[in-house]
Amino acid sequence: MKIRRLGWAGLEIEVEGATLVIDAVQDSEPLRSALPDDALTTPQHPGTAIAALVTHLHSDHADPPALRTILAADGVVLRPAPMAGTDDDVFWTAAAEKGFAAAELATRVMTEWESVTLGPFDVTAVPAVDGLGDPQVNWVVGAGGNRIFHGGDTIFHGLWWLIARRCGPFDAAFLPINGAAVNFPHLQPASPLPAVLTPEQAAMAGHILGARTLVPIHFGLDRPPFYVEVDDSLVKFQAAAADLDTHVTVLAPGESLDLATQTTASSLP
Repeated sequence: MKIRRLGWAGLEIEVEGATLVIDAVQDSEPLRSALPDDALTTPQHPGTAIAALVTHLHSDHADPPALRTILAADGVVLRPAPMAGTDDDVFWTAAAEKGFAAAELATRVMTEWESVTLGPFDVTAVPAVDGLGDPQVNWVVGAGGNRIFHGGDTIFHGLWWLIARRCGPFDAAFLPINGAAVNFPHLQPASPLPAVLTPEQAAMAGHILGARTLVPIHFGLDRPPFYVEVDDSLVKFQAAAADLDTHVTVLAPGESLDLATQTTASSLP
């Protein structure tokens, strides 16, 4: 299994010539305006992915127009259940729902612990908790004798042990680390508590999962006063993982991790 980081929370996974992507985003605000130009990169195999896994429908994780170009003609989007409620309730998910319909993408709602086999990939949706209250799942993907965990932008919860027992062992866990606090008009009064795993929480989650290596994702975006990231999140994550004697692999956008050899290879120009 070869995994290429696409930037932010995005991954492209290749096994036996087949590919799928997770949280692949190409042109989404606030990422394009707030991140460096090289912070997002395109998949190496556009138009061929057999599936696109989406942890939740926020614009920095769900990009329907991009998925239209990434997926094969018969590819499918695996996603959590729709958010229901008032306009404020669906504030963060309505655009993605409209985008999926406009792009005429085939979608399949996956419930917690539901599994599906697509080509060489065995995919399981596992529990997650979204920091803003919207539906979210995390993903376990197995293929070619390897298995990974993708944490979207979940907060810390009490299901890590159950995920480890039911779905482990994991060769790699891709975990959000920036511990951002949010302050949005439709979510008032604002909370100073993290709406995504902090560096220390991410290290502990990966330690509980028992992954051979932890790969940090979802960091490097700070837009006060609306979105405030923990300072030095990568340094703090590496230190926390070291305290737990847990291995870390840092991938820049465009870099790949080959789980067969546990080596990294840059695909940047």
